[in-house]
Amino acid sequence: MPTPEQFQQMVLDWFDHSGRKDLPWQENTTPYRVWVSEIMLQQTQVKTVIPYFQRFMETLPTVEHLAAASQDAVLHLWTGLGYYSRARNLHRCAQTVCEEYDGNFPDTVEGLSALPGIGRSTAGAIRSIAFGKQAAILDGNVKRVLARYAKISGWPGKTPVAKELWAVAEQLTPRHKTAQYSQAMMDLGATVCTRSKPGCEQCPLQQACQAWLEGNPTAYPGKKPRKILPVKSTTMLLIQNREGETYLAKRPPSGIWGGLWSFPELHQDEECVAEAQKAETSQHQSAAITAFCLDRFGCTSISIEPWPPLRHTFSHYHLDITPVRVKLANSPQAVMEGGGHLWYNLSQPEAIGLAAPVSKLLKLLNK
Repeated sequence: MPTPEQFQQMVLDWFDHSGRKDLPWQENTTPYRVWVSEIMLQQTQVKTVIPYFQRFMETLPTVEHLAAASQDAVLHLWTGLGYYSRARNLHRCAQTVCEEYDGNFPDTVEGLSALPGIGRSTAGAIRSIAFGKQAAILDGNVKRVLARYAKISGWPGKTPVAKELWAVAEQLTPRHKTAQYSQAMMDLGATVCTRSKPGCEQCPLQQACQAWLEGNPTAYPGKKPRKILPVKSTTMLLIQNREGETYLAKRPPSGIWGGLWSFPELHQDEECVAEAQKAETSQHQSAAITAFCLDRFGCTSISIEPWPPLRHTFSHYHLDITPVRVKLANSPQAVMEGGGHLWYNLSQPEAIGLAAPVSKLLKLLNK
């Protein structure tokens, strides 16, 4: 096996001629820009993140701008990226940095890890790339490179496997050229040591890679145990007033789609689902929709149009959505109290955060 110094040199030499050096967050490198990019890149591909990152920086160029922004503005910029807790934590973290650190990010792994939404690997990336100081990283790409290089079996989600990978990462991380090394390791995993079809012939570590020498690199790292996702069902009410505006309500700050704007829902129990399967819309559902409109808007004259169902998949369950378009024949009489409700104008949309299926259904309404 090569020494840590030899490993580092092979990786850095490869980065010199094959690494990515023109990504938006590699320009004008600051702790803020590195941090935002690292949060966006969690569970999201680089090509998807690039336009989101560029829009985010145009709108909120500094941590002070982000801290002062409304949560709606932040979630609006995040709409479509998914895993919205990342955006909420991003907002909270910016406020903490401004309130407790005078707008300056700490430069230690311990200090960074204490901030909302920043884990050990993200802290290492910020310290190494933004501050140029030694710190190991272990995102999904780096886990794959090191698991194959050192032939570490097992799913990295298990604590003993993660500890072993962290030990290797710490051992191999250099004291100098930390920014280049961290970026090189992430690039190597993303572009060469890929999950299903690794380009071993282009890998600088090929001759020392234990998984390649064994002849089975795709066996590492171990895969996450499969489980059957449960299915939940809901009915979303696409309620429009006479002006064609669509009613939206803000979801609670925590939980699924926390802080985002969505349609009101009628959750279906098994009996209702079975009934709905027998007809386009059941009497039970129609009565519930009518009661909702009477209670919320003081309207009884409505038209109900069921739409084809669609499925949205979360990490831990499938959500089957039955959209129902509801048109109010007369103007709403009831007064909506508080700021958690609005009539959304499709021709002049407000800058708010929308759940992915809500955004999709709004576009269909606009057609």
